[in-house]
Amino acid sequence: MIKFSERLVVVRGGGDLGSGVIWKMRRVGFPVVVLELERPLTVRRTVAYSSAIDDGSIHIDGIKGIRVTSTDESIETAQRGVVAVLASPEVPVFPVEVSVLVDARLAKRVLDTTIDQAPFVVGLGPGFTAGRDCHAVIETMRGHRLGRVIWEGSAAPDTGVPGEIGGASVERVLRASVDGILRWDASIGDLVEHGLRLGVIGDTPVTAKIGGTVRGLIRPGFVTAGLKIGDVDPRFDPSAIHQISDKALSIGGGVLEAVLVRLGDQPR
Repeated sequence: MIKFSERLVVVRGGGDLGSGVIWKMRRVGFPVVVLELERPLTVRRTVAYSSAIDDGSIHIDGIKGIRVTSTDESIETAQRGVVAVLASPEVPVFPVEVSVLVDARLAKRVLDTTIDQAPFVVGLGPGFTAGRDCHAVIETMRGHRLGRVIWEGSAAPDTGVPGEIGGASVERVLRASVDGILRWDASIGDLVEHGLRLGVIGDTPVTAKIGGTVRGLIRPGFVTAGLKIGDVDPRFDPSAIHQISDKALSIGGGVLEAVLVRLGDQPR
């Protein structure tokens, strides 16, 4: 019998989609360590384990994550059933073997994750090629293939167009129009109307392109032009800000399937 508690899973990236993976893996019993930036770029901070970097801890659907400061502490924390979140842009050397490494940073291109960094390496979305950069790729594009495991080849290429939610696509995403210091007037969960000022970057206003619920806002501070800084959900459902998205859960399910197939040595 496979003992999940003895198989360390390391996830690079604790944003909202990565957190679907983290939640699924911890939910079935894997110890999980998350590697994040010192200043995460997460927008949906209420459902992202990356928020533990700034806030110290976060609870998502019953599973707690806390910030740790060393690899030793991360292993101790993960082994007692809490998601360990470590500020580390690189994969450090852990005191125990890493069984699974997941790159959930959604960079849309290969950065520095390689197939030899763990016995089983999984990449999320475009940029990765199974068999070259990792052992398996998970499809992240909305549609019939969302969450599917790809054992040979790559995920669908990045279109640059956000998936449609409630009839809105590009217009629901907020991006920085200039470089500068971002300050918010709005908060995650607010109900807003089209054209409402949500914040400013320097002296440049950031306004809602549609009406809806503010689903996510990047943490205030310096931002660069083009960076995704917010998300407005046109469905006017404030309760959704505390729920892992259907997309994140689907992707998390794909990673879990891939890991179980690999550990169980099942036909692909």
